[in-house]
Amino acid sequence: QVQLVESGGGLVQAGDSLRLSCAASGRTFSSRAMGWFRQAPGKEREFVAHISWSGVSTYYADSVKGRFTISRDNAKNTVYLQMNSLKPEDTAVYYCAATAGLYSSVYYDTEEYDYWGQGTQVTVSS
Repeated sequence: QVQLVESGGGLVQAGDSLRLSCAASGRTFSSRAMGWFRQAPGKEREFVAHISWSGVSTYYADSVKGRFTISRDNAKNTVYLQMNSLKPEDTAVYYCAATAGLYSSVYYDTEEYDYWGQGTQVTVSS
């Protein structure tokens, strides 16, 4: 069992930065690939970023590539999402999720993830 708790969301202006954190419980965190997803009102949940168990491999949605960075600290059981140059269209609830394995080739698919956090709201004003 893995429990995930996101933090770091808030209200910012366009162009600002935020860093989201996702703290995981359980001893299997370091053997799981992790992802960040987001869901805006009236829209489906969409993939944002993914990181392999070791942190060596990362993947991003085209919409955030070059602005967002995913990282992890296995010693702290935490995964991060550094978000720079935020835009109003980044406004959403951001969710952290854990897969069942070390890495995933279908990292963009919500079905690949076994555990989800409760989400943290990010609002970017123009």
